[in-house]
Amino acid sequence: MFKGILIEKDDNGYRSRLAELSEDSLPEGDVTVDVAYSTLNYKDGLAITGDGPIVRSFPMVPGVDLAGTVTASSDPDFAVGDQVVLNGWGVGEGHWGGLAQKARLQGKWLIKLPDTFSAARAMAIGTAGYTAMLAVMALESNGVTPDKGDVLVTGANGGVGSFAVAILSRLGYRVVASTGRLNETAYLEQLGAAEVIDRKTLSGPGRPLSKERWAGAIDSIGSHTLANICAATRYRGTVAACGLAQGMDFPASVAPFILRGITLAGIDSVTRPRADRIAAWERLATDLDLSLLPLISREIGLSEVVDTAPKLLAGEVRGRVVVDVNR
Repeated sequence: MFKGILIEKDDNGYRSRLAELSEDSLPEGDVTVDVAYSTLNYKDGLAITGDGPIVRSFPMVPGVDLAGTVTASSDPDFAVGDQVVLNGWGVGEGHWGGLAQKARLQGKWLIKLPDTFSAARAMAIGTAGYTAMLAVMALESNGVTPDKGDVLVTGANGGVGSFAVAILSRLGYRVVASTGRLNETAYLEQLGAAEVIDRKTLSGPGRPLSKERWAGAIDSIGSHTLANICAATRYRGTVAACGLAQGMDFPASVAPFILRGITLAGIDSVTRPRADRIAAWERLATDLDLSLLPLISREIGLSEVVDTAPKLLAGEVRGRVVVDVNR
């Protein structure tokens, strides 16, 4: 038996709880992992509270991230004792995820944990940091270098935003951080933000084309915010879109794309090929100041997850929530 967060839906309603689970109940997979740490992401919060249609089958163990040790494997790429990390691949949605002490997974979803990281550090980074790194790499591949001008990061107090600010700053970019919590300006400056702006300046309906302001942007908000970012992006700049906190709509004009030749790069972190995952984690080992992790993340126990989820959705949680599944 092991402990995990279990989401159930039946005639009695939708509910999430800390439960005792049997190893026999684990889904099919060719690698079994003793989970050491997981995380509580925005998507996990939606799943646990039922505020979004995240879970595709019931019962479900949420958790889009995990790090731990292989205890059984029929996949030739992994052996007992290997330290592994997983981000995405629909775990916690259609396949039992990381918010439990054990997981059974497909080996193709895993990568070996780089030596630089402990399981706890890997989960302090998690999908948020991995996604931020993919977004930074997209800007780089499209020629957005520090000398080209400012880079905007929206949702800067969140997980992806916090890591994006920290990584970009370390790489020499001048970072403009957009947030709805201006009282967290000092935190963003500690991460490396050169300027902090109120998200309200970007969140309403805007013009098809605005004054050029930034060479690139990493956006986790979507909707009007993304449209306004594109409208103010400099000639041949790039916007990396990786979230939809404001909405899935994109009420924009083609003007920035035609008249300024900007690029809108979509960042998929869920089903990314293994080679891209390995590259992103290798970059994180060198391009992220690991001394910032205690500032960006905080740790809770598995027993605190259900109560923390609604606080995360309400925007009351800064940065990352790391979950020690063994307490």
